[in-house]
Amino acid sequence: MEARLAEQNALFEEQYESDLKAHPEAATSFGDYRYNDQLSDFSIAGVNSQHSRDTGFLKRLNAISTAGFREQDVLSHQVMARVLEQRIADYDFKEYEMPVNQMSGPHVRLADLPLAVPFDSVKQYEDYVSRLHQIPRVFTQTEEVLRAGKNDQLMPVRFLLEKVPAQCLGVIAGDPFLAPTRKYPSVIPEDEQRRLTKEITTTVVNEVLPAYLAFAAFISEEYAPFGRTTLSVTTLPGGEKRYLNDIRSRTTLSKLTPDQIHQIGLREIDRIQADMLAIARREGFTDLAAFRAAAKDNSKYRPVSAGQIVEDFRKYIAQMQPKLPELFGVVPGAPVTVEPMPDFEPGNATHYQTGTPDGKRPGRVVVAVANFGQRSLIDDEAVAYHEGVPGHHMQLSVAQTLPDLPKFRQHGGNSGYVEGWALYAEQLGREVGFYQDPVSDYGRLSSELFRAVRLVVDTGIHSKGWTRDQVVEFFRKTDAVDEPTLQAETDRYIAWPAQALAYKLGQLKFRELRERARKELGTRFDLRAFHDEMLNGGVLPLDLLDSRTNQWIAAQKHRTTAVAANK
Repeated sequence: MEARLAEQNALFEEQYESDLKAHPEAATSFGDYRYNDQLSDFSIAGVNSQHSRDTGFLKRLNAISTAGFREQDVLSHQVMARVLEQRIADYDFKEYEMPVNQMSGPHVRLADLPLAVPFDSVKQYEDYVSRLHQIPRVFTQTEEVLRAGKNDQLMPVRFLLEKVPAQCLGVIAGDPFLAPTRKYPSVIPEDEQRRLTKEITTTVVNEVLPAYLAFAAFISEEYAPFGRTTLSVTTLPGGEKRYLNDIRSRTTLSKLTPDQIHQIGLREIDRIQADMLAIARREGFTDLAAFRAAAKDNSKYRPVSAGQIVEDFRKYIAQMQPKLPELFGVVPGAPVTVEPMPDFEPGNATHYQTGTPDGKRPGRVVVAVANFGQRSLIDDEAVAYHEGVPGHHMQLSVAQTLPDLPKFRQHGGNSGYVEGWALYAEQLGREVGFYQDPVSDYGRLSSELFRAVRLVVDTGIHSKGWTRDQVVEFFRKTDAVDEPTLQAETDRYIAWPAQALAYKLGQLKFRELRERARKELGTRFDLRAFHDEMLNGGVLPLDLLDSRTNQWIAAQKHRTTAVAANK
C-alpha cells in the first residue's frame, strides 16, 4: 500500500506541476512566480498537448488501486479523476473552440494582468515586459482557434460577439498596461525606473495596443458576422448532450435533467417570494408590490456615485470580519480589498479575484458600478458577504492553506461548490445579527431569488427555446434585480450555458447537508464544526461532498458515544 500511495502522490505532484507550466497565469495567481515571464500557449497544438497530458495522467491514475488508503487519499484520487474526465469530455465537445464572448477571452484577461502580478523588484517588472511582448502571440493563437470553431460551426451568438470590438477599444482607451509605471517601490533605483518605464511604454504602444486593434478588427470583420443567430447551445453540434455536459461541468451534478432544474427554480421562486411577502407585511404593506415600490422610490437605496457602491461593499465586509469566529473554528487572516470594475468591462458582474496564499497580493472584490444611477444598494449587503466573507474570500483562503491536501486540491475548483458556498454564505450574515434593515434583508432574499430565477431562465434558453425577450420579461416579473444587471445577466446565460445554475443548486446542497447533520446529531450539532468540515476538504464535486459529510456525521456520533462510554 505504501508504494501505491507514494506513486499516487507523485502523480498528483507531477500533474500539478504540469498544469502550472502549461498555464503560467494560474501559477502567478497561486503565488508561484517561476513562470511570471510567460503566457500560456493558446494554440490548437497547445490544446491538443494538454489533452494528451490529461489522457495520460488519467490512465496512470486509474491503474492505481486505492485499497487500504485513508479517506482523504481516496477522495484525492476521486477528485483528480473527475477533473481529468471533465477536461476530456470538454475537449471531445471542442469547447475550446469558443474561447471568446462579451464576458471572457484574452481581451479581458490580459487587461487585468497589471493587477494580477506582483511588482516588488526589477525582475518582476522585467517579467511583466516579457509578458507584454507575448500579447500579440496570444491574440494570433486565439484567432487560429476561432477560425477552427468557425469551420466546425461552433460559434457563439452573433449579437454578443459584436460587443467584443468595443471592449477592445475600451481597453485601449483605459490603457491599464501602463499602470505599473505610475508608482514604483522604493527599492527600485530611479535610473532603473526610467529604463523600465521606457521599455513598458514602448512595448505597449508598439505591440500591445496594435494587437488589440487587430483583434478587434478580426472579430468585427471575420468572426462576429458568422456568429449563430439561435440562442440555445443545443443548436450547436452535439445538441442536447452538449448542454448536459455543460450542466455536469458547471454544477458537478449529473443526475438532474434540465426540466427538473427548471421546476426546482419555479418552486424556489414561490418559496422565496413568500418570505419576501412576510417582510413586507411586517413593515405594514399589504402586498409585496407596494413594499418593492416604496423601497425603489426611497433615495436611501439609490447610489449617487460609483464610489458609494464600492464603499458600501467595504463597510459590509469590514463588519463581518470580527463575527467570523462565531461561524468558524478556523479563520484565515488573508487580506481582501474592494475595487470598482474598470470602465472597459461594463457588461461584467461583480466578482472575486483570488489572492495569493502568502497574503502578499490580497483577494479582490471587483464591484460592478457602470450606470450607477440605475443601480440599487438594496442587495449590496448580501453580495458583499457572497464575494468577500464568509463567501468566496473565506472559502478560497481556507482552501489555499490546507496543509494535508495535495496542491491540486488546494487550488482546484468547480462552480457548484464554489458558488453554492458563496450563496449559502449570504444567509450567515443574518445568523450573526446583520441585515438589521428590513430592506437589506429583503435584498438578501432578492439575491437568492435572483439565483432561483437563473434556474428557470438558463434552462428556458438552452432547453425550452426561450427568446431573449422571454427571459427579460420573466426577470422583470420577478423583480429580482435592477435593469442594468438584468440585461447583462441575460446575455451572460446565453454566452455561458449552465454556469448560472451552479449557485442555487450548490446552495441547496449545502443547506441539505446542514439540515441532515443537524437532524442526525441533534444537540451534538456544532455549527462551527460543520462549517469547518465543509471547507477543510477543499473544493469537492457536490456528490463527493455529500458522501464525505455522511462520513463526518458518523464519526461525530462515534466520538460522542466513545466519550460517553469512557465517563
